[in-house]
Amino acid sequence: MRLLSSTSSPYVRKARLAAHIKGLINTIEIIPTDTRAAENPALAAANPLSKIPALVLDDGTTIFDSAVICEYLDAQVAHPVLFPGEGPARWRALTLGALADGVLDAALLLVYEKRFRPEEKWHPDWMARQQAKVDQALRHLEQAPPEWTSHPDYGHLTVACALGYLDLRQGGAWRTDHPNLVGWLNRYADAVPAFAETAPME
Repeated sequence: MRLLSSTSSPYVRKARLAAHIKGLINTIEIIPTDTRAAENPALAAANPLSKIPALVLDDGTTIFDSAVICEYLDAQVAHPVLFPGEGPARWRALTLGALADGVLDAALLLVYEKRFRPEEKWHPDWMARQQAKVDQALRHLEQAPPEWTSHPDYGHLTVACALGYLDLRQGGAWRTDHPNLVGWLNRYADAVPAFAETAPME
């Protein structure tokens, strides 16, 4: 398999982390992929949206986005289970993952605003609205950090990647007012050594 990737993408990190947890990382070739170019035919061929990550299977089939890739990898090996099969545990994992993906989406939009628009065209109200989404989600998680029993699942994985991305792009400013989440992330890193191995880089 081939994973079209960027070392700074939190969505790619989700896929790489899932591959590590499932013991599949050595079966995947990591392909550095330029998403900033106006055109990237190889990426567009793998994903018509020209977004990463995209996982190209041995038969040429391509799977995207990060949540789908994570669930595909989870299905290849029985244990540990990242996506509970049914019942309340499944909906908790998926909802937690959706919350953390929302944090990532808002944080990424803030990055794009500064990366692709000159400062005089930045929209402060819009930027504040995106940051408010991040802040509200963090307050929610701080009140009751999501625990696990035998091992972390997909929802926990996504929260960890979201917090790691805020460390990268916002200098870890979230840590000051969220001590419970800081402790939670430390516990996750202890439980999942691959979290350190997949740390984002520019």
